[in-house]
Amino acid sequence: MRFFFRKKLSDSDLKLVSFLVKKLGYRPKNLELFHKALTHKSFSNLRDDIQSNERLEYLGDTVIDLIVAHFLFEKFPDRDEGYLTKLKSKIVNRNMLSQIGAELELAEHIKYKTGRSIRVATIEGNAFEALIGAIYLDSDYDTTKKIFNNYIIRNYVDLHQVLEQEIDFKSALLIWGQKNKLGITFKILQ
Repeated sequence: MRFFFRKKLSDSDLKLVSFLVKKLGYRPKNLELFHKALTHKSFSNLRDDIQSNERLEYLGDTVIDLIVAHFLFEKFPDRDEGYLTKLKSKIVNRNMLSQIGAELELAEHIKYKTGRSIRVATIEGNAFEALIGAIYLDSDYDTTKKIFNNYIIRNYVDLHQVLEQEIDFKSALLIWGQKNKLGITFKILQ
């Protein structure tokens, strides 16, 4: 009976559903969550009846942190919490999330006010977090974790490259100084 009373989807709805199914293997139940996830505050500020993705971004950030921590905890059972924390920070950072957003081609789906000095890479990373928050609210943790692990980590996170990245900038600076025969000292100001 629900089939006969189902609302006809608009072109933007169909485009969004197609994107979610193709890129993340997810068919949304509540499309409004996903429209909100892809609405930047520069666009929502133009109208009172539209909310930005900032709250979903906040939630998605936390969900991503948990999923990546869980993934690393299982992947590296013999490593301590310090190592896992450093590794997680290499995966869950602004650059990586923006890169994933760009590779997903999120900019094509984000609503934002053009003509302003908006960094598209930044809003792609924020929208990616909001999208994960929307999936979490639209489904549950296990579904979100499965999608993140199967579609994001598998397709967009090169774990070997992440393991080789240097995140400790102080150590990197000391090594650089030694290679260039420069004495580097640190002074704590506060």
